[in-house]
Amino acid sequence: MAGKVRVLVFGAHPDDCEFMAGGLAALCVKHGHAVKFVSMTNGDTGHFNQGGGALARRRAAEAQASAKVLGIDYDVIDHHCGELMPTLENRKVVIRLIRLFKPDLVLTHTPDDYHPDHRYTSVLVQDSAYSVTVPMQVPLTPHLSHNPYYGYIFGTPTRSLSFRPDILIPIDSVIDRKVKMLLCHESQFVEWIPFNMNILHKVPKGKAAQKKWLTRNHLERLGRFANVYRNLLVAQYGEALGRKVKYAEGIQVSPFGSSVHAQAVQTLFPFLPKGTVTLPELISRDRTILGKDK
Repeated sequence: MAGKVRVLVFGAHPDDCEFMAGGLAALCVKHGHAVKFVSMTNGDTGHFNQGGGALARRRAAEAQASAKVLGIDYDVIDHHCGELMPTLENRKVVIRLIRLFKPDLVLTHTPDDYHPDHRYTSVLVQDSAYSVTVPMQVPLTPHLSHNPYYGYIFGTPTRSLSFRPDILIPIDSVIDRKVKMLLCHESQFVEWIPFNMNILHKVPKGKAAQKKWLTRNHLERLGRFANVYRNLLVAQYGEALGRKVKYAEGIQVSPFGSSVHAQAVQTLFPFLPKGTVTLPELISRDRTILGKDK
């Protein structure tokens, strides 16, 4: 990891990367890291009265508006929403993307997340590990000399039964950046998600009122994550800071990437507050603390 650290986040749909890792991305950019988001589908079914190419183009534009908040790159793969499968062809797409960006850290959904597109994105990313270092696989794209670090990341309470964060990232200082990115996805948070939750009638009229309403809703939802893992925050950062953190994102280290060690953690996350224990110690210790949080 000589020089600038490179972080690549894979989501299944436009807006997934922001929900999972918007805060981490903002911290990384603030500290000179390079960050890229990838959506494995174009989101063309995520609405109740708009779809197909028109919705795909709209959601791609929302993703680019979100990317401008941090000044990062955001690729949207032109694959139908709800139809992603963990095929060899799609694995090759992921391998190429990783090799071209040359990341030090690759993050994605957990393998048992609620949405099939999320699950299969996770599988595809997992299956790229090691393969990105094999020259004769996808041979026209130069292979990586080292396997990146891989992990699963969340920033909101999740339905995953397997997710157990090893590292919690306090994001209070950049929560405004994360919310601003999420606000770019109007098709989802003003229209589709309220419709799907049967609360469309609660969405206020007018842009200013909608922004205020969505900001409040996002902050309430994002704040619940830190409370779920409050015991781990205290274990990682001590009583005073652990109780103070309002917003956080969590990374579970994947066994398929390079092994995490103390120097890697320090290099990848130089912005983390100094904790009472080292992060590798937390990663390797028995997870009884995490069990108490669930």
